[in-house]
Amino acid sequence: MYFSNMINVCLLGFGSVNFHLATAFVASKKVMINCIYNRSEIELPETFKNIPFTTKLKEIPESQVYIIGITDDAIQSFSNAIPFKNKLVVHTSGGVSISKLNSKNRKGVFYPLQTFSNSSELDFSKIPICVEAENEEDTALLIKLGSTISENVQKINSNKRETLHLAAVLVNNFTNHLFYIASEITKENNLDFSLLQPLIKETVQKLKTLNPIEAQTGPALRNDNQTIEKHLHLLRDEQQRELYKQLTESIQKTHGKKL
Repeated sequence: MYFSNMINVCLLGFGSVNFHLATAFVASKKVMINCIYNRSEIELPETFKNIPFTTKLKEIPESQVYIIGITDDAIQSFSNAIPFKNKLVVHTSGGVSISKLNSKNRKGVFYPLQTFSNSSELDFSKIPICVEAENEEDTALLIKLGSTISENVQKINSNKRETLHLAAVLVNNFTNHLFYIASEITKENNLDFSLLQPLIKETVQKLKTLNPIEAQTGPALRNDNQTIEKHLHLLRDEQQRELYKQLTESIQKTHGKKL
């Protein structure tokens, strides 16, 4: 039996994405999580102690939306293993097509565009949620579900979402790797990485008012060859030197300058 003023969901898998979704759903008070499934036994946080938990697919109760939150490579095989039919089953991946879900159930996508770690607190109201479904009724339900926790819910098909995910990897995963390299360089030279944090913050803050091409600064843009050569000399790691060269060349090509 469904509560008329609430949306019933079942979370399939309890990694970082579904953990944060569960936190947001509970806080919204407009969504009822009637089951958390995980393939292995886990200790649920105190916030979720009253939510039924199971490790058996056959014990999953009837729900309006079933949300798969597992690794991308496992989504298709897990979808095939689901025992029920003709239910709305969605995944949370940015890079997996809706077509990878098994056709015995109604397919959908509920993709929160954010990086997730269990240790970080997130304001879900500011996180874009990209939804997709095969029919208008299911799309409307996913938009309604997304709107219970986010101010920005958009209907985006698989092709556009996969491109969006590519862009997300560039701005998040790749930049974080550059942060790691910078942290290693500072550590090797007995410098505090936190000295760079105001710069990191301002770099992102500028993008609220400037296009990225307008916000570009630095020796590559200025064609400051002496500084570029000095930096390359300071980099002891060949892979880091090559990365610096490639990024420098990309910036200069974008802005019509040469080394």
